[in-house]
Amino acid sequence: MNKNRGMKRQLVGTVLSNKMDKTVTVRVERTVIHPIYKKFIRRRSKFAAHDEQNSCSIGDRVLISESRPISKLKRWRVSQIIEKAV
Repeated sequence: MNKNRGMKRQLVGTVLSNKMDKTVTVRVERTVIHPIYKKFIRRRSKFAAHDEQNSCSIGDRVLISESRPISKLKRWRVSQIIEKAV
């Protein structure tokens, strides 16, 4: 009865805020091409991610992965810290 559920989405972003307990706000940037002018545009999204050990600090590059709903706004978890802020 073990079904293969597939891979969870993973995104790389920068930590904007760590003022909440066990929660960080992560900004993820992506580039899209404008349909008429064919120019690349930067789009940004903010996600609330679960940080169990409170180990992230502002400016860190982190990998977040999709998870079950943890609270009203949290649907992501911090998988790993890619690069610590200087």
